[in-house]
Amino acid sequence: MTELVDKIFFIRLGEQDPVDVCSRALCSYDKAASAYTLATWGRPYVVNPQTTEITCVSPDHDPLHPYFDLFLVHYLLGAQKIQPAGQWISEKDIPGGATFFRGPHQIPAHMISSRFDGDIAGFKKRCKQYGGLVLNLADAAFLLPITPRIPVAVLYWQGDDEFPTEVKLLFDKTIDRHLASDIIYALAVGVCDRLGSP
Repeated sequence: MTELVDKIFFIRLGEQDPVDVCSRALCSYDKAASAYTLATWGRPYVVNPQTTEITCVSPDHDPLHPYFDLFLVHYLLGAQKIQPAGQWISEKDIPGGATFFRGPHQIPAHMISSRFDGDIAGFKKRCKQYGGLVLNLADAAFLLPITPRIPVAVLYWQGDDEFPTEVKLLFDKTIDRHLASDIIYALAVGVCDRLGSP
């Protein structure tokens, strides 16, 4: 499902030097197929600029949210050759984020909190299922290695009689070096959809 990805971005990706793309995005390139293979959610995905298709190599994969397709193409186009800083920030700390990530661009973390309302064990199981690494934050938290240069942290606070279950996404401080705000939003929606789905 790549209908949300304008073909111009596949064209631009096809015009890139594969050696440069692989160096920046830490992916591989199949010259015969003219396609990139990138690890995400613990599985290899193939992005083919010629056919404008994004497919998962693993037969047991779950479909990605269409916004996540958008993220993958833009990651290959915009990833920079820098390591994650290891410093977590909220979407509001991203330059321009306090204005952008509101209203229609508010990150839908409620998809995860409503799915695991009071079920911290289920939340932990789901995050581990997708390669999550435990973080010592909130009541439970995991680092999700979405792509080699884009980690996302998911924090979970268990609700009680006074406060509802709360979930928050955090991003590495370097994320705006790789992605524009609208693509960060697309990434966030893809993460919330994947973790919050039944």
